[in-house]
Amino acid sequence: MSSTEQPDVRAVSAVPPARPVRVGAGEKLRTARLPGLTLTVRSRPPVRDGLPPALYVHGLGGSSMNWSLLMEPLADLVDGEALDLPGFGDSPPPDDGDYSIAGHARAVVRYLDASGRGPVHLIGNSLGGAVTTRVAALRPDLVRTLTLVSPALPELRPQRTAVPTGLLAIPGVTRLFTRLTKDWDAERRTREVMALTYGNPSRVSPEHFAMAVEEFERRLALPYFWDALSRSARGLVDSYTLGGQHSMWRQAERVLAPTLLVYGMRDQLVSYRMAGRAGAAFRDSRLLTLVDAGHVAMMECPEAVARGIRDLLDDVTGREPREVREGLEGWEDGGRRGDPGEPAAPVPGADGSGAARG
Repeated sequence: MSSTEQPDVRAVSAVPPARPVRVGAGEKLRTARLPGLTLTVRSRPPVRDGLPPALYVHGLGGSSMNWSLLMEPLADLVDGEALDLPGFGDSPPPDDGDYSIAGHARAVVRYLDASGRGPVHLIGNSLGGAVTTRVAALRPDLVRTLTLVSPALPELRPQRTAVPTGLLAIPGVTRLFTRLTKDWDAERRTREVMALTYGNPSRVSPEHFAMAVEEFERRLALPYFWDALSRSARGLVDSYTLGGQHSMWRQAERVLAPTLLVYGMRDQLVSYRMAGRAGAAFRDSRLLTLVDAGHVAMMECPEAVARGIRDLLDDVTGREPREVREGLEGWEDGGRRGDPGEPAAPVPGADGSGAARG
Protein backbone atom coordinates (compact mmCIF):
# COMPACT_ATOMS: atom_id res chain seq x y z
CA MET A 1 0.00 0.00 0.00
CA SER A 2 1.93 3.03 -1.23
CA SER A 3 1.71 6.50 0.24
CA THR A 4 3.63 9.73 0.36
CA GLU A 5 3.12 9.76 4.13
CA GLN A 6 6.33 8.90 5.97
CA PRO A 7 6.40 7.51 9.50
CA ASP A 8 7.90 9.61 12.26
CA VAL A 9 9.98 6.88 13.87
CA ARG A 10 10.77 7.44 17.53
CA ALA A 11 11.34 4.93 20.28
CA VAL A 12 8.58 4.86 22.89
CA SER A 13 8.45 2.37 25.73
CA ALA A 14 5.69 -0.18 25.18
CA VAL A 15 5.38 -1.61 28.67
CA PRO A 16 2.32 -3.70 29.44
CA PRO A 17 -0.64 -1.73 30.83
CA ALA A 18 -0.83 -1.51 34.60
CA ARG A 19 -4.49 -2.56 34.57
CA PRO A 20 -6.23 -5.17 32.44
CA VAL A 21 -8.65 -3.86 29.83
CA ARG A 22 -12.35 -4.42 30.52
CA VAL A 23 -14.07 -7.29 28.71
CA GLY A 24 -17.84 -7.03 28.59
CA ALA A 25 -20.26 -9.87 29.23
CA GLY A 26 -20.36 -12.16 26.22
CA GLU A 27 -17.16 -10.69 24.72
CA LYS A 28 -13.77 -12.25 24.17
CA LEU A 29 -10.36 -10.63 23.88
CA ARG A 30 -7.37 -12.09 22.10
CA THR A 31 -4.00 -11.00 20.75
CA ALA A 32 -3.00 -11.17 17.09
CA ARG A 33 0.77 -11.10 16.65
CA LEU A 34 2.10 -10.11 13.23
CA PRO A 35 5.66 -9.19 12.24
CA GLY A 36 6.33 -5.76 13.77
CA LEU A 37 2.75 -5.43 14.94
CA THR A 38 0.63 -6.69 17.81
CA LEU A 39 -3.12 -6.10 17.77
CA THR A 40 -5.77 -6.74 20.39
CA VAL A 41 -9.01 -8.09 18.95
CA ARG A 42 -12.35 -7.92 20.74
CA SER A 43 -15.10 -10.24 19.55
CA ARG A 44 -18.65 -11.24 20.38
CA PRO A 45 -19.38 -14.80 19.29
CA PRO A 46 -22.22 -14.90 16.73
CA VAL A 47 -25.53 -16.45 17.72
CA ARG A 48 -25.01 -19.19 15.12
CA ASP A 49 -22.29 -20.53 12.87
CA GLY A 50 -21.89 -19.42 9.28
CA LEU A 51 -22.62 -15.71 9.66
CA PRO A 52 -20.57 -13.37 7.45
CA PRO A 53 -17.59 -11.66 9.11
CA ALA A 54 -17.52 -8.00 10.13
CA LEU A 55 -14.67 -5.82 11.36
CA TYR A 56 -15.05 -2.62 13.40
CA VAL A 57 -12.38 0.13 13.48
CA HIS A 58 -12.52 2.88 16.12
CA GLY A 59 -11.65 6.57 15.98
CA LEU A 60 -8.95 8.84 17.40
CA GLY A 61 -8.45 8.22 21.11
CA GLY A 62 -10.94 5.35 21.04
CA SER A 63 -10.66 1.58 21.28
CA SER A 64 -12.51 -1.59 20.43
CA MET A 65 -14.72 -0.92 23.47
CA ASN A 66 -16.41 1.81 21.41
CA TRP A 67 -18.18 -0.94 19.46
CA SER A 68 -19.52 -3.09 22.30
CA LEU A 69 -22.99 -1.51 22.27
CA LEU A 70 -23.32 -2.04 18.49
CA MET A 71 -21.79 -5.51 18.32
CA GLU A 72 -24.46 -6.95 20.61
CA PRO A 73 -27.57 -6.18 18.50
CA LEU A 74 -25.71 -7.32 15.36
CA ALA A 75 -24.57 -10.67 16.80
CA ASP A 76 -27.39 -12.45 14.95
CA LEU A 77 -26.39 -10.84 11.66
CA VAL A 78 -22.57 -10.91 11.51
CA ASP A 79 -19.58 -12.59 13.11
CA GLY A 80 -18.07 -9.39 14.51
CA GLU A 81 -14.57 -8.45 15.59
CA ALA A 82 -13.25 -5.04 16.67
CA LEU A 83 -9.59 -4.03 16.50
CA ASP A 84 -7.57 -1.87 18.85
CA LEU A 85 -5.47 0.11 16.37
CA PRO A 86 -1.72 0.23 17.11
CA GLY A 87 -1.06 2.40 20.17
CA PHE A 88 -4.72 2.44 21.26
CA GLY A 89 -6.83 0.35 23.58
CA ASP A 90 -4.74 -2.67 24.55
CA SER A 91 -2.55 -2.71 21.40
CA PRO A 92 1.06 -1.53 21.86
CA PRO A 93 2.66 0.95 19.43
CA PRO A 94 3.77 -0.42 16.04
CA ASP A 95 7.46 -1.24 15.73
CA ASP A 96 7.89 1.21 12.84
CA GLY A 97 6.22 4.09 14.69
CA ASP A 98 3.92 4.75 11.73
CA TYR A 99 0.67 6.38 12.88
CA SER A 100 -0.32 7.76 9.48
CA ILE A 101 -3.65 6.88 7.88
CA ALA A 102 -1.70 4.62 5.53
CA GLY A 103 0.04 2.98 8.50
CA HIS A 104 -3.22 2.26 10.31
CA ALA A 105 -4.76 1.01 7.05
CA ARG A 106 -1.81 -1.35 6.56
CA ALA A 107 -2.44 -2.73 10.05
CA VAL A 108 -6.08 -3.48 9.14
CA VAL A 109 -5.11 -5.04 5.81
CA ARG A 110 -2.38 -7.17 7.39
CA TYR A 111 -4.80 -8.44 10.01
CA LEU A 112 -7.43 -9.33 7.41
CA ASP A 113 -4.88 -11.04 5.19
CA ALA A 114 -3.45 -13.01 8.12
CA SER A 115 -6.84 -14.01 9.54
CA GLY A 116 -8.34 -14.94 6.18
CA ARG A 117 -11.68 -13.41 7.18
CA GLY A 118 -12.10 -11.17 4.14
CA PRO A 119 -14.15 -9.96 2.48
CA VAL A 120 -15.77 -8.45 5.56
CA HIS A 121 -18.48 -5.98 6.33
CA LEU A 122 -16.12 -3.15 7.31
CA ILE A 123 -17.31 -0.51 9.79
CA GLY A 124 -15.33 2.58 10.85
CA ASN A 125 -15.84 5.69 12.96
CA SER A 126 -14.06 9.06 12.63
CA LEU A 127 -10.34 8.31 12.17
CA GLY A 128 -11.40 4.70 11.62
CA GLY A 129 -13.70 5.95 8.85
CA ALA A 130 -10.73 7.47 7.01
CA VAL A 131 -8.71 4.28 7.58
CA THR A 132 -11.47 1.96 6.33
CA THR A 133 -12.13 4.19 3.31
CA ARG A 134 -8.50 3.74 2.31
CA VAL A 135 -8.70 -0.02 2.87
CA ALA A 136 -11.86 -0.30 0.76
CA ALA A 137 -10.33 1.77 -2.04
CA LEU A 138 -7.03 -0.09 -2.26
CA ARG A 139 -8.15 -3.62 -1.34
CA PRO A 140 -11.70 -4.09 -2.64
CA ASP A 141 -11.23 -7.85 -2.37
CA LEU A 142 -11.28 -7.50 1.43
CA VAL A 143 -14.48 -5.43 1.73
CA ARG A 144 -18.03 -6.64 1.13
CA THR A 145 -19.78 -3.51 2.46
CA LEU A 146 -18.54 -0.33 4.09
CA THR A 147 -20.25 1.55 6.93
CA LEU A 148 -18.84 4.94 7.93
CA VAL A 149 -19.97 6.64 11.14
CA SER A 150 -18.94 10.32 11.04
CA PRO A 151 -15.90 9.58 8.84
CA ALA A 152 -12.99 12.01 9.27
CA LEU A 153 -12.69 13.04 5.62
CA PRO A 154 -11.17 16.42 4.64
CA GLU A 155 -13.20 19.56 5.31
CA LEU A 156 -12.20 22.93 3.86
CA ARG A 157 -13.89 24.80 6.71
CA PRO A 158 -13.90 22.64 9.84
CA GLN A 159 -16.18 23.55 12.72
CA ARG A 160 -14.62 25.70 15.42
CA THR A 161 -15.33 22.95 17.95
CA ALA A 162 -13.09 20.60 15.93
CA VAL A 163 -10.07 22.94 15.91
CA PRO A 164 -8.65 21.90 19.33
CA THR A 165 -8.56 18.28 18.23
CA GLY A 166 -6.70 19.26 15.06
CA LEU A 167 -4.19 21.22 17.16
CA LEU A 168 -3.10 17.93 18.75
CA ALA A 169 -1.25 17.31 15.49
CA ILE A 170 1.16 20.19 16.18
CA PRO A 171 4.37 19.01 17.87
CA GLY A 172 4.52 20.21 21.47
CA VAL A 173 0.81 20.93 21.84
CA THR A 174 0.07 17.75 23.77
CA ARG A 175 2.93 18.56 26.16
CA LEU A 176 1.43 22.01 26.72
CA PHE A 177 -2.06 20.56 27.12
CA THR A 178 -0.93 18.06 29.72
CA ARG A 179 0.72 20.86 31.72
CA LEU A 180 -2.40 23.03 31.55
CA THR A 181 -4.65 20.14 32.60
CA LYS A 182 -2.35 18.45 35.10
CA ASP A 183 -4.93 18.96 37.87
CA TRP A 184 -7.71 17.27 35.89
CA ASP A 185 -8.62 13.81 37.12
CA ALA A 186 -9.87 11.03 34.83
CA GLU A 187 -13.49 11.85 35.63
CA ARG A 188 -13.16 15.45 34.42
CA ARG A 189 -11.26 14.36 31.31
CA THR A 190 -14.01 11.86 30.52
CA ARG A 191 -16.71 14.51 30.91
CA GLU A 192 -14.84 16.87 28.59
CA VAL A 193 -14.46 14.17 25.93
CA MET A 194 -18.11 13.18 26.17
CA ALA A 195 -19.22 16.83 25.93
CA LEU A 196 -17.33 17.01 22.63
CA THR A 197 -18.27 13.65 21.14
CA TYR A 198 -21.85 12.99 22.34
CA GLY A 199 -24.90 14.81 21.05
CA ASN A 200 -26.45 14.55 24.52
CA PRO A 201 -23.97 13.42 27.20
CA SER A 202 -26.71 13.35 29.85
CA ARG A 203 -28.06 10.19 28.21
CA VAL A 204 -24.96 8.22 29.23
CA SER A 205 -25.85 5.87 32.05
CA PRO A 206 -23.90 6.08 35.35
CA GLU A 207 -22.64 2.56 34.69
CA HIS A 208 -21.21 3.40 31.27
CA PHE A 209 -19.76 6.67 32.54
CA ALA A 210 -17.96 4.80 35.35
CA MET A 211 -16.60 2.32 32.79
CA ALA A 212 -15.35 5.18 30.60
CA VAL A 213 -13.59 6.81 33.57
CA GLU A 214 -11.96 3.51 34.47
CA GLU A 215 -10.71 3.07 30.90
CA PHE A 216 -9.40 6.67 30.79
CA GLU A 217 -7.44 6.07 34.01
CA ARG A 218 -5.95 2.92 32.52
CA ARG A 219 -4.86 4.68 29.34
CA LEU A 220 -3.35 7.66 31.14
CA ALA A 221 -0.97 5.23 32.85
CA LEU A 222 0.43 4.11 29.49
CA PRO A 223 3.74 5.84 28.63
CA TYR A 224 2.82 6.08 24.94
CA PHE A 225 -0.78 7.33 25.32
CA TRP A 226 -0.19 10.97 24.35
CA ASP A 227 2.38 10.08 21.71
CA ALA A 228 0.01 7.70 19.91
CA LEU A 229 -2.81 10.24 20.16
CA SER A 230 -0.83 13.22 18.85
CA ARG A 231 0.92 11.38 16.05
CA SER A 232 -2.31 9.75 14.88
CA ALA A 233 -3.89 13.23 14.84
CA ARG A 234 -0.90 14.44 12.82
CA GLY A 235 -1.32 11.52 10.43
CA LEU A 236 -4.99 12.42 9.96
CA VAL A 237 -4.25 16.10 9.31
CA ASP A 238 -1.43 15.16 6.93
CA SER A 239 -3.84 12.96 4.96
CA TYR A 240 -5.99 16.03 4.33
CA THR A 241 -3.14 17.68 2.43
CA LEU A 242 -2.46 14.80 0.06
CA GLY A 243 -3.36 15.27 -3.60
CA GLY A 244 -3.71 13.11 -6.68
CA GLN A 245 -4.41 9.43 -6.18
CA HIS A 246 -3.65 9.72 -2.44
CA SER A 247 -6.38 12.33 -1.83
CA MET A 248 -8.94 11.01 0.62
CA TRP A 249 -11.82 12.14 -1.59
CA ARG A 250 -10.19 10.44 -4.59
CA GLN A 251 -9.94 7.30 -2.46
CA ALA A 252 -13.66 7.61 -1.65
CA GLU A 253 -14.50 7.75 -5.34
CA ARG A 254 -12.64 4.48 -5.90
CA VAL A 255 -14.64 2.51 -3.32
CA LEU A 256 -16.73 -0.18 -5.01
CA ALA A 257 -18.41 -1.62 -1.92
CA PRO A 258 -21.99 -0.59 -1.11
CA THR A 259 -21.61 2.10 1.55
CA LEU A 260 -23.74 3.31 4.46
CA LEU A 261 -22.96 6.86 5.63
CA VAL A 262 -24.06 7.66 9.18
CA TYR A 263 -24.03 11.32 10.30
CA GLY A 264 -25.24 12.93 13.51
CA MET A 265 -26.73 16.41 13.26
CA ARG A 266 -25.19 17.36 16.62
CA ASP A 267 -21.67 16.27 15.67
CA GLN A 268 -19.10 18.85 16.85
CA LEU A 269 -16.13 17.20 15.12
CA VAL A 270 -17.39 16.21 11.66
CA SER A 271 -19.87 18.65 10.19
CA TYR A 272 -23.19 17.26 8.99
CA ARG A 273 -22.80 19.37 5.84
CA MET A 274 -20.13 16.88 4.72
CA ALA A 275 -22.83 14.22 4.28
CA GLY A 276 -23.76 15.66 0.89
CA ARG A 277 -20.21 15.59 -0.39
CA ALA A 278 -19.67 12.07 0.92
CA GLY A 279 -22.88 10.89 -0.72
CA ALA A 280 -21.66 12.25 -4.05
CA ALA A 281 -18.17 10.75 -3.67
CA PHE A 282 -19.07 7.16 -2.71
CA ARG A 283 -20.61 5.71 -5.86
CA ASP A 284 -23.00 3.25 -4.21
CA SER A 285 -24.09 4.92 -1.00
CA ARG A 286 -27.04 5.61 1.25
CA LEU A 287 -27.33 8.16 4.05
CA LEU A 288 -28.60 7.63 7.59
CA THR A 289 -29.11 10.90 9.48
CA LEU A 290 -29.57 10.81 13.25
CA VAL A 291 -31.01 14.06 14.53
CA ASP A 292 -29.88 13.84 18.16
CA ALA A 293 -26.57 12.03 17.67
CA GLY A 294 -23.10 13.50 17.90
CA HIS A 295 -19.79 12.04 16.75
CA VAL A 296 -20.18 8.50 18.12
CA ALA A 297 -23.64 7.42 16.96
CA MET A 298 -22.79 3.75 17.44
CA MET A 299 -22.48 4.46 21.19
CA GLU A 300 -25.37 6.94 21.46
CA CYS A 301 -27.90 5.26 19.15
CA PRO A 302 -26.67 1.67 18.66
CA GLU A 303 -30.10 0.28 17.80
CA ALA A 304 -30.70 2.88 15.07
CA VAL A 305 -27.24 2.31 13.57
CA ALA A 306 -27.80 -1.45 13.76
CA ARG A 307 -31.06 -1.10 11.82
CA GLY A 308 -29.28 0.94 9.16
CA ILE A 309 -26.63 -1.77 8.80
CA ARG A 310 -29.33 -4.45 8.60
CA ASP A 311 -31.01 -2.55 5.77
CA LEU A 312 -27.69 -2.24 3.95
CA LEU A 313 -26.90 -5.95 4.28
CA ASP A 314 -30.44 -6.95 3.29
CA ASP A 315 -30.14 -4.80 0.17
CA VAL A 316 -26.73 -6.21 -0.74
CA THR A 317 -27.88 -9.79 -0.16
CA GLY A 318 -30.86 -9.16 -2.43
CA ARG A 319 -28.55 -8.03 -5.24
CA GLU A 320 -26.24 -11.04 -5.06
CA PRO A 321 -26.67 -14.14 -7.21
CA ARG A 322 -28.74 -16.89 -5.62
CA GLU A 323 -25.79 -19.25 -5.21
CA VAL A 324 -23.91 -16.62 -3.21
CA ARG A 325 -26.96 -15.88 -1.03
CA GLU A 326 -27.20 -19.57 -0.22
CA GLY A 327 -23.56 -19.66 0.79
CA LEU A 328 -22.45 -22.05 -1.95
CA GLU A 329 -19.59 -19.78 -2.93
CA GLY A 330 -18.70 -18.42 0.49
CA TRP A 331 -17.46 -14.83 0.58
CA GLU A 332 -14.55 -15.01 -1.83
CA ASP A 333 -15.97 -12.47 -4.29
CA GLY A 334 -15.56 -9.04 -2.73
CA GLY A 335 -16.65 -7.07 -5.78
CA ARG A 336 -19.80 -5.04 -6.31
CA ARG A 337 -22.67 -6.89 -7.91
CA GLY A 338 -25.86 -5.88 -9.62
CA ASP A 339 -27.57 -2.51 -9.79
CA PRO A 340 -28.18 -0.12 -6.91
CA GLY A 341 -31.22 -1.15 -4.91
CA GLU A 342 -34.47 0.67 -4.28
CA PRO A 343 -34.65 3.39 -1.61
CA ALA A 344 -34.59 1.98 1.89
CA ALA A 345 -37.22 2.85 4.45
CA PRO A 346 -36.09 5.58 6.87
CA VAL A 347 -34.67 4.21 10.10
CA PRO A 348 -36.76 5.09 13.18
CA GLY A 349 -35.02 7.86 15.08
CA ALA A 350 -33.69 9.40 11.89
CA ASP A 351 -34.97 12.43 10.02
CA GLY A 352 -36.20 10.46 7.05
CA SER A 353 -33.19 10.99 4.81
CA GLY A 354 -31.93 7.41 5.08
CA ALA A 355 -32.37 6.52 1.43
CA ALA A 356 -30.34 4.57 -1.07
CA ARG A 357 -28.57 6.52 -3.77
CA GLY A 358 -27.96 5.07 -7.19
